[in-house]
Amino acid sequence: MAIAKLTSVRKGLLGIALGSLALVLAASFSIGCKREKKAKKTVIQNTGSDTMVNLAQAWAEEYTKIEPSVSVEVSGGGSGTGIAALINGTVDISNCSRKTEPVEIEKAKQNTGKEPKEYMVGYDALAVYVHKTSALEQITLEQLADIYAENGKITKWSQLGVTMPAGSDEIIRISRQSNSGTYHYFREAILGKGRDFKLGSRDLHGSKDVVELVSKTPTSIGYSGMGYATGEVKMVRVAKKKGDTAYAPTVENTLNGSYPIARPLYMYTLGEPTGAVKTYMEWAHSDAGQEIVTKSGYVPLPKQSAKTN
Repeated sequence: MAIAKLTSVRKGLLGIALGSLALVLAASFSIGCKREKKAKKTVIQNTGSDTMVNLAQAWAEEYTKIEPSVSVEVSGGGSGTGIAALINGTVDISNCSRKTEPVEIEKAKQNTGKEPKEYMVGYDALAVYVHKTSALEQITLEQLADIYAENGKITKWSQLGVTMPAGSDEIIRISRQSNSGTYHYFREAILGKGRDFKLGSRDLHGSKDVVELVSKTPTSIGYSGMGYATGEVKMVRVAKKKGDTAYAPTVENTLNGSYPIARPLYMYTLGEPTGAVKTYMEWAHSDAGQEIVTKSGYVPLPKQSAKTN
């Protein structure tokens, strides 16, 4: 009888212990699920233009504060890289400092069944950079073409009326790689259609790299977005032609059309964006998003401007 009671008590204690263990495991599982659910974020893949990468990163950092559940992952590589990723359907948003070309649009439609949707998000004044010690203050579009284009006649600073304090008089040309939207824009806007760059330039991967090399090379000249300016370089004024007023790359001169080397900046999605991507794009065009455009050294869209094509 005593043994039976003892067995019964033991069974009761074992049942209580197992029940408690089950509750602990259930609670742990519930907490784990909640943590996993809380940690899960919506990821927006955003890649492309090196000109726009600083702006894109600034947008992404600010948006995470507003929408902690959304993570915008930004990478550069050039406009061509961004468009290629869009064509392959491996990116949500492509940043471009040039328009997509008809052949790229057709490839996207063939590969994904969707046509790229274009959004203008701001402007960039493409600045002409020289070393901070350079005596060059202004330049014309024709002179730039003569420096950079094939068969261009300008190869020395003395041809621009600039005397170098010491060393070589040769102009060292800093340019961008061919997958860059900046490269394509400069070629069309400055060199002219059907004309290519002359050989021998130092072609760099990123916008920041151009400015850094110019800052270390007193006899160089380069082109890059005005947002990459530092105290170690000088942005020269640019005139459309000899005898015209030369203008500096500023927000005001870009918006009023005075500065001759300015271009729109674009973001592309495959078809109409939906969900988190749509909300993010709308925010980038809002007053808060456009304020970041200005703070990042770019030119915001005019009020009431059309943002899509």
